[in-house]
Amino acid sequence: MSYRKFKADYLFDGHKMRHHDKVLIIRADGTFEAMVDETRAGEDIERFPGMITPGFINCHCHLELSHLKSRIPQQQGLVNFVLSVVAQRNQPEGQRQEAMRSAENSMLDFGIVAVGDICNNEDTRNVKQAKRLAYYNFIEALGWNPRQASERFEACLQLAEQFSREESDQNHVSISPHAPYSVSEELWNLMKPGFKNKTITIHNQESAAENEFFHDRSGDLVRMYERMKIPTEHFTSPGTSSLAYYLPKLKEAGKILLVHNTYTEEADIRKARTFSDALFFCFCPNANLYIENRLPDIPVFVKNNTRIVLGTDSLASNHQLSILEEMKTVKMNFPNIPTAELLVWATSNGAEALSFEDKLGSFSEGKKPGVVLIENLRNGEIEAESRSRRLV
Repeated sequence: MSYRKFKADYLFDGHKMRHHDKVLIIRADGTFEAMVDETRAGEDIERFPGMITPGFINCHCHLELSHLKSRIPQQQGLVNFVLSVVAQRNQPEGQRQEAMRSAENSMLDFGIVAVGDICNNEDTRNVKQAKRLAYYNFIEALGWNPRQASERFEACLQLAEQFSREESDQNHVSISPHAPYSVSEELWNLMKPGFKNKTITIHNQESAAENEFFHDRSGDLVRMYERMKIPTEHFTSPGTSSLAYYLPKLKEAGKILLVHNTYTEEADIRKARTFSDALFFCFCPNANLYIENRLPDIPVFVKNNTRIVLGTDSLASNHQLSILEEMKTVKMNFPNIPTAELLVWATSNGAEALSFEDKLGSFSEGKKPGVVLIENLRNGEIEAESRSRRLV
């Protein structure tokens, strides 16, 4: 059996930093073999300046929107962003397929090994057939009009069946709500029986308008409903934050993935923290800056011992699909968060959130987690010039 042996200035195993004298040994098929002292590793060691880590997990992406790169204006707010996406979403199929292939190639090059991908249609199936990345396919349910709930849910069931058949893996396909302001009570009730043993994701408190609408039916979401001719008469404001309104609806979910959290306050963080031990907060900081020019108060989440993962969102709201770039943005804005903690979010936490922890996320027995090199560090910490590339 042949092996590759890797030695770098720093070695992160998915959970913690290891001693700088350790050598990583990987089988030819990518399976982790061992981590040994350099004195016991023998010859043929490949040496690199920088840090070696397991492959990265992108917990939130919209691969199907890749053709919208550089087409959507920046910092226009969530409602205008949504309206821009709806207006430009339907481009020629060949153009959409090429953009998705290019986007997946870039994720591979940046060291991503698994993706939590939002699916509103079949567009991404052709790209995913090659199985170059592991995917958790979140079939996104939208439908604020209660009269359309059955029709929308049936479409989601059909799409989920297609992705389950394609992947031969029903454990990594779930029907998930888009956002609290886009799913009617009737649609929630149709979805909830399917939440058991699944990771369920939802866009959470991405804009101030979301909480405003749930507090008293005010804010910019009202304009969005009017522009899109969506009725709202059926909805009675609960007088709470959006998270407080919908969180009980997720009690049967195996795992919960709350995405963006740009306007989530500490009271809601604590509520979510005590609601489930399998609840993860996913940050997509570069998309937050692209859309709202604002970041979540990430240190408050850290202070409350939440489980954190990272995503890229889409090329409609980001300049690239790189988890390292997301870590860099966090580090540049919140320098007291150690690189080792960011890497936990990007590797083992992400693998657990997407139920890939049996094969990805850490250098552990039997896993094929990928091997990524991060270059251009400063004293072992990520900085603006850091770059990542996949070795295995």
